Amino acid sequence: MTDLKLEIASFSEAGIKPQNEDSVGYFQPTESYALKAKGVALCVADGVSTAEAGKEASETAVNHFMDEYYRTPDSWSVGRSGEKILSTLNLNLYRKSNEFSSNKGFLCTFSAMVVKGSTGHFFHVGDSRIYLLRKGDLKQLTKDHTAKISENHSVLARAMGMDNRLHIDYGRVNLEQGDRLMLCSDGVHDFINDADLSELLSLDQPLKQIAQTIRERSLENASDDNLSAVVAQVDSLYHQDREEHTAELTRLPFPPDLKPGMCLDGYRVVRELFASSRSQLYLVEDESSGAQCVMKTPSLNFDDDLDYIDRFVQEEWIGLRVQSPNVVRLIRQERERTALYYLMEHVEGEQLDDWMQTHCPPSPKQAIKIIKQVAQGLQAFHDYETVHQDLKPGNVMVRPDGSVVIVDFGSVYVAGLAELDQRHAETKALGTAGYADPNYIMGSNPGFAGDVYSLATITYEMFTGELPFGEAINDCRVAAEFDRLRYRPAAQLNPQIPLWFDRALEQGVAFGPERRYHTVAQLMKDLTQPNPEFLRDEPPSPKRANTELFWKLMSGFWFVTLLLVMYLFSQA
Repeated sequence: MTDLKLEIASFSEAGIKPQNEDSVGYFQPTESYALKAKGVALCVADGVSTAEAGKEASETAVNHFMDEYYRTPDSWSVGRSGEKILSTLNLNLYRKSNEFSSNKGFLCTFSAMVVKGSTGHFFHVGDSRIYLLRKGDLKQLTKDHTAKISENHSVLARAMGMDNRLHIDYGRVNLEQGDRLMLCSDGVHDFINDADLSELLSLDQPLKQIAQTIRERSLENASDDNLSAVVAQVDSLYHQDREEHTAELTRLPFPPDLKPGMCLDGYRVVRELFASSRSQLYLVEDESSGAQCVMKTPSLNFDDDLDYIDRFVQEEWIGLRVQSPNVVRLIRQERERTALYYLMEHVEGEQLDDWMQTHCPPSPKQAIKIIKQVAQGLQAFHDYETVHQDLKPGNVMVRPDGSVVIVDFGSVYVAGLAELDQRHAETKALGTAGYADPNYIMGSNPGFAGDVYSLATITYEMFTGELPFGEAINDCRVAAEFDRLRYRPAAQLNPQIPLWFDRALEQGVAFGPERRYHTVAQLMKDLTQPNPEFLRDEPPSPKRANTELFWKLMSGFWFVTLLLVMYLFSQA
């Protein structure tokens, strides 16, 4: 059995244009397990020249795909990994595009090839191309997504960031030793015909020299665009026999309940940290390095629940892609697993709910420092189009040095995945009563605003020791029950809270998402800087004004009556 090995060369330059809006990338793991589990990735992206942010779009697409593909769970197929990554990436670019005019913004073409085992998996949108050369025969694997509007002019029909739903081509091709692959932008393929390209790719030269020759030929043929290409030759392929392949496709079994001293894949259990009906956490020690970390295992209660298994596997992917000092760090698996679990760093400290009990009330400086760090961790999720959905004090750890880490994301919602699988579009309440947005319970998904609600609720509790709507909110299930609840001004519970801070909290926990802050940044701005709108006296409502007028008239009447009675008694 041989390892997978490719010879790779690339180039990307502006050509005659003032700026290069193309981007290329490739990665060939040096570690044997990663090479077997994930393969070799190649990609090219071409920023749309009429877009203000074409260069940023192409760089973002290439960098994110290369980073995130190698963070996807080993149990996911290449196709599933690529589609999930590109769907979430497309939505991110689309939202950025909407910050510009309707026909411009963060737009780019994208073509990628992942070589795993003996198969080439390709993803494609736009008019960049992927070619396969085998024994002198050149084949274009992709189809240009363009629309012809005249005899000599066509326009791009599909691109990353063009639509909120991604329509991407995915295909597979069996590879052979000696095959050559080329991914290139239109600045290359529009100026070298297929016959010449076949001849150039067939040259008996090192790939670096072949790539240079293709670049020069494009310029000689008067290419007026950016020039980019990745050229690869298959030197050897990884093959499995039928028995090995069948075993790999079989899903990993659930590990048994682990006891101190037991070992799993080289990790020795030190002690159990947590156990519930859904999962277990163990402090484990790597027998080879001595390093300690936490192993999370699924509960045997769900060993036949495919949705639960899918969500558990997804947790690892999310943890590996969301990078922040305020989010627990997951550890990339470097050895083959024999059971379903994942690893994360061991965070020393206490849960935020316990911290609040021992620091009641905390100083405003302490409290806002913690809230800022929770907000930064939450923003890291949002940057990857990921909604936490279960932010609560029990999921936040406070280290002895005061740093804060979000440590659980078993209820997360990834916006782009809902396009691919309706199981990820569920709106049922996955969070914890008291901290979860009531809209989940009432059947809708408020998105980022749901996390804003949870953050504002935690902030309110830190400064008052209670929940904004009291404990009654834990028993509410329908809209009518929530409508009967009233926000309790935080200043009534803690007189030191200023009016502007209280009103920011009130807006943060408004039941209607349209009345709530849409982003974490908006909430944090009003919690840390007095909003002038909140410093104005609240104008009386018509009902309140009429009530005040009534009591003023009644007071006047009784005052006149009192004077009259005093006068009459004085005459007597």
